[in-house]
Amino acid sequence: MAELFSILCFDHLEFYVGNARQAASFYETFFQFTNIAYRGLETGSRKVASYVMQQGAIRLVLSTALNSDHPIAQSVLKHGDHVAVIAVQVPNVVDAYQHVTTRGAIAAIPPTLAEDETGILHYAAIHIYGDVLLKFVDRQNYRGIFAPQFQARHSALPNHDAGLQTIDHIVGNVEQGEMEHWVKFFADTMGFQLLVGFDDAAISTEYSALMSKVVQDGSGKIKLPINEPALRKGKSQIQEYLEFHQGAGVQHIAYSTHNIVETVTKLKQSGVEFLNVPRSYYEDLETRVGKINESIDRLAELGILVDRDQEGYLLQIFTQPVEDRPTLFFEIIERHGAQSFGEGNFKALFEAIEREQALRGNL
Repeated sequence: MAELFSILCFDHLEFYVGNARQAASFYETFFQFTNIAYRGLETGSRKVASYVMQQGAIRLVLSTALNSDHPIAQSVLKHGDHVAVIAVQVPNVVDAYQHVTTRGAIAAIPPTLAEDETGILHYAAIHIYGDVLLKFVDRQNYRGIFAPQFQARHSALPNHDAGLQTIDHIVGNVEQGEMEHWVKFFADTMGFQLLVGFDDAAISTEYSALMSKVVQDGSGKIKLPINEPALRKGKSQIQEYLEFHQGAGVQHIAYSTHNIVETVTKLKQSGVEFLNVPRSYYEDLETRVGKINESIDRLAELGILVDRDQEGYLLQIFTQPVEDRPTLFFEIIERHGAQSFGEGNFKALFEAIEREQALRGNL
């Protein structure tokens, strides 16, 4: 199916959290984001406080409810801190909203205008997997720092940056048997195409397995892998996520960087914890993946994985879960032509995750 409407880029991700002020400090201290905007009681927002964190072209909005009856508070009670909104920029919000809702998407927010002295912001939203919203945003006539009610903030930490550039892809976990439904949903409502799929033979160990398909928009800028659990001897990482998140949701966000060695070095120095990769993974690495520009000893020291496809190679690494629940984590990725997702690393990655699951008593 041809693309039904144009998507320009990821606009932001909104996290619902229990304490936005503390979450902002976490992402500033550990991941070196900068707090560029704020809304709360001081700006006239009586129900929600939010902090906008930025690095490169990545924007995270951390929102917390100011009373226990608010839907954000109820969502955090159910899921813990989590990604609640995936926002994309579009040239025409009404056009995008009409396309998706007439093709079966369930409306969440009708086309809405928010206005202040800096212009007009257009947005709308639909429901996707779990309790996640997909939001359409048009900023063409808005010149403010982020949105009405937000005030600019000036960081006390100049040049605070780990080198994270863009959102490469966003991975969702859905219940067993639901993956095909959501692949079809994105194809039917938005004209997304299937980029690649992996079955449980490709992504498995003795104890756990998953199946995954990646859908993307026509430009390839918006990539949304979708995972579902598959049966094995133990409990898969996807099933563990579904149980602790209490339903489908965003499992991890991949951030791109132009220099993964430098980025990961800075993040480790800041206190970010990554999955441990055994030294044996790096034995005969160039025999498996071919010649690469980076020092293999340095990659081994940092725990960075390497894979190659027909277009080139990539380097990637995964953090430990960033919540007490074993749910949300992050990926750092540097692409040298490769358009894949590290299929050659799935076994090593799964084994690393299973070691952590065993420590949690969830394998």
